[in-house]
Amino acid sequence: MKMMTNLFSTFDPATSMKMSMNWISSMTCMLMMPISFWNMPNRNEMMIKSITMKLHNEFKNLMGNNSNGMTLMMISLFMMILLNNMMGLLPYIFTSTSHLVFSMTMALPMWISLMLFGWMNKTNYMFAHMIPTGTPTMLMPFMVMIETISNIIRPGSLSVRLTANMIAGHLLMSLLGNSMNNKIMPLIIMIQMMLMLFESAVALIQAYVFSVLSTLYSSEIM
Repeated sequence: MKMMTNLFSTFDPATSMKMSMNWISSMTCMLMMPISFWNMPNRNEMMIKSITMKLHNEFKNLMGNNSNGMTLMMISLFMMILLNNMMGLLPYIFTSTSHLVFSMTMALPMWISLMLFGWMNKTNYMFAHMIPTGTPTMLMPFMVMIETISNIIRPGSLSVRLTANMIAGHLLMSLLGNSMNNKIMPLIIMIQMMLMLFESAVALIQAYVFSVLSTLYSSEIM
């Protein structure tokens, strides 16, 4: 029981200090980025511009011609999640994306704003979207209930997916770290290195999945 308590304590945002310092790691990455880049193009600027343009084209294709600046918000969302995921891989850094408080803060306001925009400006389209084309008359009430439930659980599914994937990898690495043995230590170190590479890929993929699904959800209303 004590081992499990210590294992899950890495995801506890509270510390013994009077003021918790763990959440500051979510904004520390912003201090590493200057307000403005150098006048001459540098590698960091070229890399960020290349990533931004690729993401812009990807999100624009998903949303069609009605992007209306939404791609900028989705790119910012992707960068924020990616930076926080990568920061969580560093030693003694609190992983803010492993908490529903952080992920729901991003998903819920976006979902509410999209729903309000859709029902206020495209009411007929929102009603028609609940019943797919070709649905039998007898199944229409059930389809409305199913579509309503699926719309309601969308922010929760986005948040839980991000949180669960970030917790799973960290728990696995913590378990391997607690089971150190002199005889199998080289094997555990090799597994830990492989898990670090795997977690780096998961951090990138989860940021991409969160932003792409948010783009797809918004494209249904725009």
